[in-house]
Amino acid sequence: MWQRFGILILTGLLLTHCQQKSPEEYGKAVNVASWYHETMTQVTDVIIHDILTPPVASRVYGYVTLAGYEALVPQYSELNTMAGIYRDLPAFPQPEGEKAYCFPLASLTAMVEVAKAQTFTMEKYEEFDQKMADFFKKAGVPADVRERSITYGKAIANHVLAYAKGDRYPETRGLRYTVKNEAGKWVPTPPMYGDAMEPYWPTIRPFVMDSAGQFPPAPAIPFSSSKQSPFWKEVMEVYSIGKNLTEEQKKIAWFWDDNAFVMNVQGHVSFANKKMTPGGHWLAIARTAAETSKADLPKTARAYLLVAAALHEGFIASWHEKYRSEKIRPETVINSALDPAWQPYLQTPPFPEYTSGHSTISAASAEVLTGLFGDNFAFTDSTEHKYGHGVRQFASFRQAADECSVSRVYGGIHYTSGCEEGQKAGAQIGQFVFRKLNK
Repeated sequence: MWQRFGILILTGLLLTHCQQKSPEEYGKAVNVASWYHETMTQVTDVIIHDILTPPVASRVYGYVTLAGYEALVPQYSELNTMAGIYRDLPAFPQPEGEKAYCFPLASLTAMVEVAKAQTFTMEKYEEFDQKMADFFKKAGVPADVRERSITYGKAIANHVLAYAKGDRYPETRGLRYTVKNEAGKWVPTPPMYGDAMEPYWPTIRPFVMDSAGQFPPAPAIPFSSSKQSPFWKEVMEVYSIGKNLTEEQKKIAWFWDDNAFVMNVQGHVSFANKKMTPGGHWLAIARTAAETSKADLPKTARAYLLVAAALHEGFIASWHEKYRSEKIRPETVINSALDPAWQPYLQTPPFPEYTSGHSTISAASAEVLTGLFGDNFAFTDSTEHKYGHGVRQFASFRQAADECSVSRVYGGIHYTSGCEEGQKAGAQIGQFVFRKLNK
């Protein structure tokens, strides 16, 4: 009887051994970009649900993509660590000796752990976590390798989160901004009359820029009430365009709205819509580019890292100028001095006008994507189709950034100068980020 029992145990062990896949075998299933894309989309969905502001969302994306990228560095020789390149970033933990790891699993684990630490709605990750665990198990990754890889991914995440604590973000929470009741200075706008958004964002530590003011725009056109002044001419341009919007201009403005929280007022009823942030839109474009070009896992990780870094630096730079010049919004000038009933096509967001943040980060993103995937990369952008914003086609990333920039004028929330100067600074930032990180 005991002999028979021993044979059964031995047979079971042999079957288990035969069924266990080698790293080469399960590697074919797991060394793919699809789960990386899905993880980034999951992070975006939670950011939308939690209504994170565009600058804060860019910070989340920056650290999530850094974690995912760094967990892949030990496997892919074409990926170089960002330690020593990102400001103040120390060397990352390394895998143990010759032990087997599934680095794609470590990468996704690191991304999700960093995202969870920076967002609020934990239950939004539960189903995703289970699906991810089931995938790697069914792919044949041995249990000990899965456990070791998850542990390594968490070590990378903890390293990134420790680094994040030093970027001065916690110190900016709860700080207030005093509105200046001076001619030409920004004041809150209807219908929310919201407090100034992230007035201390310029103090956040950049990833690679020397300072928030490294890429300054031209000085803002000075405020003037003279009808012959350059300032009044740009006011009248916004007013005239807003009064005569074509259907195509409306489509363009709406497509690039990317306002994370829009307050709708109908009579005595108010309700809000949650939508994509500008950063989420451009990371979705990065996904489109990677999938269209059939980019492998390391190139996909690099693409997300570079776009997220461009977004991070772009918001810091734009916000530096916004709260330096504190330029008044078109809506405020037009309502007070020209037409009290005029409303912009898009809702004015709660921060100063100059420069356009969306123009800045779009140009920055377009430059790194052009560097990675080439100029004249045609693509269809269906990023926000599910939010009712339509689908548009572009011949290049730069064309998309150009359209995004002018959309802010069509929307009545920016002057042309704020958009054009934001674009110029953003292009410089994107090129700088690409040179620093694409090594």
